[in-house]
Amino acid sequence: MTLDTAMALPKTLLVTPARNAEKHLEGTIQSMLAQTAHPTKWVIINDGSTDKTPEIISRYAAQHKWIEQFDLPSHRDRSFAAKAHCFNAACKHAKWQEYDVVGCLDADITFEPDYLQFLLTKFRDIAELGVAGTPFCEEGGYDSASDSFEGENHVAGGCQMFRRSCFEEVGGYVPNKAGGVDWIAVTTARMKGWQTRNFREKRFFHHRSLGTAERSVLASAFSYGEKDYYLGNSPIWQLFRVAYRVVKPPFALGGIALGLGYSTAAVRRIARPISPELMRFHRREQMAKLRSILKTLVSFKKMDNFTVLKENGEVSKGTAPRA
Repeated sequence: MTLDTAMALPKTLLVTPARNAEKHLEGTIQSMLAQTAHPTKWVIINDGSTDKTPEIISRYAAQHKWIEQFDLPSHRDRSFAAKAHCFNAACKHAKWQEYDVVGCLDADITFEPDYLQFLLTKFRDIAELGVAGTPFCEEGGYDSASDSFEGENHVAGGCQMFRRSCFEEVGGYVPNKAGGVDWIAVTTARMKGWQTRNFREKRFFHHRSLGTAERSVLASAFSYGEKDYYLGNSPIWQLFRVAYRVVKPPFALGGIALGLGYSTAAVRRIARPISPELMRFHRREQMAKLRSILKTLVSFKKMDNFTVLKENGEVSKGTAPRA
C-alpha cells in the first residue's frame, strides 16, 4: 500500500543518498518495508560506492516497484555539497514536481512501522506545515529532544520532509561545501513564514554518530564548529553552546573541538554561504532562545529543552501561519 492511496495521504517522493553504506543501509530498507504505508517512490542513490551498497539497492529494487536505484559516478566531489548534488540529481530524475511531499532520508537510520504514516498525516492535516520531522536517538542514550536546544522548530536532516511548494520556494537543497544544506533549507522555510515542526511523539534511530562519516568524533566536532561560523551563529550563542557541550558526557574534548572550529573559522573570516537576511533571522532566533533559557534558569524551573521558547512566550517570527 502506498502513502498516496492510504487514507488519502500525500503523494510522496523519498530520496536516500548512500555512499559506502553497506553496514546500515539494509536496516534502513527493512525499516521502510515494515511501514504501514510506503512512499509512492523511493529513490536510493548509489553515490559512487566502492562497497556492496549498489548490490544491496539493486536486490531490493528488483523486488519492489516503488524502490528505484539511481547510480552516480565515483570520484566526485566529497565535500558536504555532495548531499545536495545527489539529492537534486535524483529529484530531477524522479520528476519531483509531480509529488505533494518530497523527503530526504539518510541511509543509516531506522524507525517504527507507523513513522511515515504519522508524518504524512501531519502534512494532510496542517495546511501551513512546510517541513516536518522528528527528534532522533543515538547509541549511548543521546536523544536530540532532550540533549540539544534545537527544539520543536528545527527538523534534523536525517529525515527531513518538505511540502513540495515549500521546497520549491526555498530553492531546494543549495550545495554548500561547508555543510548545513539541510539546516539552510529548513531555516529559510521558517524565515519565509512556513511552519517547521519537529514532532517528538516519534523518533528515528541514527546508527552512526552525526557527522562522523569517514572521520573521527573530534574531527566531526571541529567541523561542526566551523559550520556554526559559516552558518552565522552569534558569538554569544556559540559561547554558551561550547560551555554546554564541555560539561555534557561523554567527554569535554568534543566541546573544546567545537569551540576551536568556530574560532578558527572566525580568525580566517571564511565567507559565509548564507544571505545577510538569513543570518539576521537566525541570530534573532538564537537570542530569543537564549533569553528563554536564562529566564527558565533564574526562575529555578525545570527546563524542557524542546519547548523552552514556547514555555516562555518567545515564538519565532518565522513560525507564523501563512496566509
